[in-house]
Amino acid sequence: MEMKKINSGKLRAIGYDTRAKMLQVQTDDGRTLQYSGVGEELWRRLSSSGAAWSFYRDNIEEEFTSLRVLGSSPSIKNPLEDLFSKPEFNHNKGD
Repeated sequence: MEMKKINSGKLRAIGYDTRAKMLQVQTDDGRTLQYSGVGEELWRRLSSSGAAWSFYRDNIEEEFTSLRVLGSSPSIKNPLEDLFSKPEFNHNKGD
């Protein structure tokens, strides 16, 4: 999904998938949230709003259920990564 960078309140980027009717927002604290069932008209109004943060709070955040997308922020780490990642070995020639 292509994200459009914005700087409105706590919003830093917004994106929309027309086919899936899925809105995605990134906030200033690094969270990425997805909202399903968002109509194209609502997306158009959000993306062209001069007060996107207010529009988001009033028309999306309070009206739709969000799903947090993991792995969208460098600070978020999958706890299973350490268990299943390949160990790194330091091979010294001549030992």
